[in-house]
Amino acid sequence: MAALGALVKKVWSVRRVLVLLCAPLALVPVLLSLPPKEGRCLYVILLMALYWCTEALPLAVTALLPIILFPFLGILPSSKVCSQYFLDTNFLFLSGLIMASAIEEWNLHRRIALRVLMLVGVQPARLILGMMLTTSFLSMWLSNTASTAMMLPIANAILKSLFGEKNTSKDMNRENEENQASLHQNKLYTVPTEMQFLASTEDDAPSDLKKEEEYKTNIWKGFLISIPYAASIGGTATLTGTAPNLILLGQLKSYFPECDVVNFGSWFMFAFPLMLIFLLMGWLWISILYGGIDLRGWKTKKSNLRVDAEARAREVIKEDYQKLGPTKFAEQAIFFFFCVFAIMLFSRDPKFIPGWASLFAPGFISDAVTGITIVIILFFFPAEKPSFKWWFDLKAPNTEMQPLLTWRKAQETVPWNIILLLGGGFAMAKGCEESGLSVWIGGRLHPLEGVPPPVAVILITIVIALFTEFASNTATIIIFLPVLAELAIRLKVNPLYLMIPGTIGCSYAFMLPVSTPPNSIAFSSGHLMVKDMARTGLLMNVMGVLLLSLAMNTWAKSIFQLGTFPAWANIHAENATAPLTAVDNVTLSALNKI
Repeated sequence: MAALGALVKKVWSVRRVLVLLCAPLALVPVLLSLPPKEGRCLYVILLMALYWCTEALPLAVTALLPIILFPFLGILPSSKVCSQYFLDTNFLFLSGLIMASAIEEWNLHRRIALRVLMLVGVQPARLILGMMLTTSFLSMWLSNTASTAMMLPIANAILKSLFGEKNTSKDMNRENEENQASLHQNKLYTVPTEMQFLASTEDDAPSDLKKEEEYKTNIWKGFLISIPYAASIGGTATLTGTAPNLILLGQLKSYFPECDVVNFGSWFMFAFPLMLIFLLMGWLWISILYGGIDLRGWKTKKSNLRVDAEARAREVIKEDYQKLGPTKFAEQAIFFFFCVFAIMLFSRDPKFIPGWASLFAPGFISDAVTGITIVIILFFFPAEKPSFKWWFDLKAPNTEMQPLLTWRKAQETVPWNIILLLGGGFAMAKGCEESGLSVWIGGRLHPLEGVPPPVAVILITIVIALFTEFASNTATIIIFLPVLAELAIRLKVNPLYLMIPGTIGCSYAFMLPVSTPPNSIAFSSGHLMVKDMARTGLLMNVMGVLLLSLAMNTWAKSIFQLGTFPAWANIHAENATAPLTAVDNVTLSALNKI
């Protein structure tokens, strides 16, 4: 096995070198087949897309290529390229990452998770629901990967208390088979032991032990598979929950500078109900598929084995919660600032009523200003309850107070590579706009002008959800958003009507272990097989596409004014393409009839 692993590593290294060297040469015909500036920009985008999909270079390193290639190829000056890497959208994301670091530093996320599990109960279906609710809530604020990595050890501890070590019975059966084979080979015959006698009686007639073993295996799989799915679903509920949401916001500001419809509050009002509905549907599907909910035997009385196992699980959760000790002052302070963080972002400009930002000059206060304001407080607010006596006691020692979060901790825990990845996406979008490539792409979309917008939404979501099964969701949305923006202009529909489903569809990657880091973490536990994820994820993808289409054609229309072709998109269309003479197109009329 070691030799095979070494061979695989060598093959992968050779493949990476070949992609790095051959891809720039293979894409040279693109430079010759298009107008000069558009061809050069498309060359850079295809090269980055190839590197992202093959991971020939680290994702963040590939995101830095526009800084080199755009100036050298005459697409954009370096001053315009570099400024894209630190837009206010990046700082909004940074504020969310810093808040997540503070929450993890004081174990507030673990206390919340265990508390929720204590409230929902220890029956398998309820525990799966508790796991999914907790993971999705954490994923709204922490990264999907961090939420999954934190919840899986808790799930494993509960599963071991419910069923013991999963591999014990398999190892025993394997050992018995090996012993029997050696005995028969040597023509020896032994008197059956008590365990072998019980095993033989199990083969003669179905027993409760066999059913319990099958039940245990299914529940174990259901637990493990529900966590990464909940993390992917939960990340869609907030703008800071996952990188594609912020890429949408950044590219909207690049393509449509006058668009101010999408902010933290409006996105939350749209995405949070969708997340809840999808989460409940996913819970029902996983619970039914893996035996958490038995539709045939719901009246059957539970066996004593299951009653005892649930009692043990309840004790494990309670014991883990007690190990955290009483709530510390730092945890209370972090929870307070977290609530202020969420409330201020939501209420800045909720659209249906004037937000607190209306008290200041229009356009000066953004979500980034709000987020950074709160997280800066974390770096000087004391982690221990301050004593007012200290100020009046001249003999008191002058000890330095520990803040809620130190800069060293933030440096270690914040994934800075994601910020560079966002910047690379924004630079790519700017290059498409300045070079005229977006106009060229729009000119090639004539065959799609007759597609009804609702059908376009479903097709876009399906294509992107399938594409992101094999590629990074961040890279996927960076590649597709410029195309969706131009397609919306051609269809004469609100660009958000196509760009939002594309963005959320990037997070609906459930079928393969390589689709997302949370899927890979759950799969690495060794208790899941590819076919388990494929059969579970297929219906999850279908449900996601249908629910997203429902959301876009119902409550999203009123939140984002999707029934009209907005003025901010009309201005872009006039500048980038031919003048728009008829806004109320047939396709727009079809959208309004929904």
